Amino acid sequence: MHIRTSFPYETSHDDVRIPLPDGTLLYARVWRPLAPEPVPAILEYLPCRLTDWTAPRDWQRHPWYAGHGYASVRVDVRGHGNSEGVPGDEYSATELADGVEVVNWLAAQPWCDGRVGMFGISWGGFNSLQIAALAPEPLKAVVTVCSTDDRYDNDVHYMGGSVLAVDMHAWAATMLAFVSRPPDPLHVGDAWRDMWLGRLEQVDPFIHTWLDHQTRDAYWRHGSVCEDYGAIDAAVLAVGGWHDPYRDTVLRLVEHLPAERVRGLIGPWSHQYPDRGLPPGPAIGFLQETLRWWDQHLKGVDTGVMREPLLRAYVSDSHPPATVYDTLPGRWVGEPAWPSPNVTTVSYGLQGPAVLVRSPQHTGVDAGRFLPFGNDADLPPDQREEDARSAGFEFAVGEETWVLGRPRVRLRVTSEVSRGQVVARLCDVAPDGSSTLVTRGVLNFSARHGRNRAVPWEPGATQEVSFELNGIGHAFPPGHRIRLAVSSAYWPWIWPQPGSQAGFTLEPAGSFLELPVRAREAASDIAFEEPEQAEPLGVSHPATFDEPRPERLVVRDVAKGEWRLEVDPRYGGTRVYPDGLEFTEDARETYTIDEHDPLSARTRSDWSIRLHRPELAWDTTVRTRSEITCDGTDFRTSNEVVCTDGGEVVFHRTWEKRIPRTAG
Repeated sequence: MHIRTSFPYETSHDDVRIPLPDGTLLYARVWRPLAPEPVPAILEYLPCRLTDWTAPRDWQRHPWYAGHGYASVRVDVRGHGNSEGVPGDEYSATELADGVEVVNWLAAQPWCDGRVGMFGISWGGFNSLQIAALAPEPLKAVVTVCSTDDRYDNDVHYMGGSVLAVDMHAWAATMLAFVSRPPDPLHVGDAWRDMWLGRLEQVDPFIHTWLDHQTRDAYWRHGSVCEDYGAIDAAVLAVGGWHDPYRDTVLRLVEHLPAERVRGLIGPWSHQYPDRGLPPGPAIGFLQETLRWWDQHLKGVDTGVMREPLLRAYVSDSHPPATVYDTLPGRWVGEPAWPSPNVTTVSYGLQGPAVLVRSPQHTGVDAGRFLPFGNDADLPPDQREEDARSAGFEFAVGEETWVLGRPRVRLRVTSEVSRGQVVARLCDVAPDGSSTLVTRGVLNFSARHGRNRAVPWEPGATQEVSFELNGIGHAFPPGHRIRLAVSSAYWPWIWPQPGSQAGFTLEPAGSFLELPVRAREAASDIAFEEPEQAEPLGVSHPATFDEPRPERLVVRDVAKGEWRLEVDPRYGGTRVYPDGLEFTEDARETYTIDEHDPLSARTRSDWSIRLHRPELAWDTTVRTRSEITCDGTDFRTSNEVVCTDGGEVVFHRTWEKRIPRTAG
């Protein structure tokens, strides 16, 4: 990593408040070049609190953009951080309308030349796409990283029509804690407490809404730009990582947006900006790459970025299983179109007699983290134990086989019960027997005719089901075996269906694995500069004397047949900011199931957040508890928030709700 300290422009930064038509003021930080003429503006807009939570990341990139001639602006969404108003659901119509107003406000400032870009990762990448689909006139370009075009089937809520237990619960619990944090008196003054209490009175756990919509209905279609790609007029640079769950969006965007205004980039990365150097690498000079995009589309400079291949993708070499990789070996390839003329579908027929697939309910404990961040325990370990809990089909690799894109399975299935799910994992099996997970996919049987409706299975019927696995770039070497592992359970990723312990029968005859095989090439001229960032903010991380918990711990009660997965998501711990803020957060997730009983599934998440300014005698805490259990007909959710100011409890509320299991 190169830390840059000198730039073409000197810069300044100011905190400002952006007015909305209803009088609400959004808190913003603006880094600007000291330039004689107005410059384009680029916007990052999300709820994650610019004065603390994302501040270290913001300082890596916003000053860098300003130093290269852009007004780089970071804005907190309404009801979050130091912005006024009350929080709403993610990507609400109000949030997006506010974003359009911010774009127009930026374009009207005397220091802006009227042209605006948007960028962001995850939430900021989501709403960049969604606001681009609303087409505010000044918005000319977008860089969207680790984001989605489909809020139902490519987000943290549902997968293949099944409830994502692991991240629907974890993200809802995280957001319950996040929306409960107070504004900072250093930035909003004495009004902070009234603002905080006003927000808390409006809090409702997101999990209620998300579980109320178990099929792809109008709620999920809102904000899903795949509903109308043609609504996007801005130029879009779509970026993802093969270890990020949103990477398929990049493939769909380069397929459906006009080639003259879209480019895609997929590396080996996790859910991180590609310049941060977090595992797995290699990292790239991503800020320089995005500068080419901004210069091309906001300044009219021919940087050559539109002469790059439509899609640049990393094809990883085969690698032994591990939960973290500093760098994955491989090579970059360029595709002139998507689907690519360099990729051919190769069909592998499954062999053998009919097999009963009846996986124990804890199948999936070695799935790894749904949303990897580059931590030591994020990625799936050796899959041999998971493979043993699944039905396996193997294919010898005679010559090196590159896979690029989304594999598909077509399976002939007989189910004796009306509800269930099928999980397919693609693994790279080495001669020593080690099994590396390459990619996977899921189908809820009720979603086999479409995600927009739930159609029960007729017990005893045999049907063909077909579904795609997540996209991947991977090279299988000769002498290895391609293993397709099929299971009827995948906890805690997938919430198990009532009766699914019965499993299903898979008929290999008429069942196929279809791989997108990419033509091999000797070398590629695709290259990137060394990662570069601005000077860091200077946040310190005081040492703690508590013994650290394992990141992921699997506990088995042999006599009871119970399995418990304990997760420390490692979001940040304690940090002290240069302005004196002490910020401490701690989270713990627990997923429990009886290996024989799908109705025993339960999740729990506990959060504790402390915000403390000793010089202001300001000391606040937020503690939350979130749980989900189930029976055959309902999900049962339980949530609690306790907030204190100076040790005094100022807010305490619990929610208990039963939500019918319609599709999930």
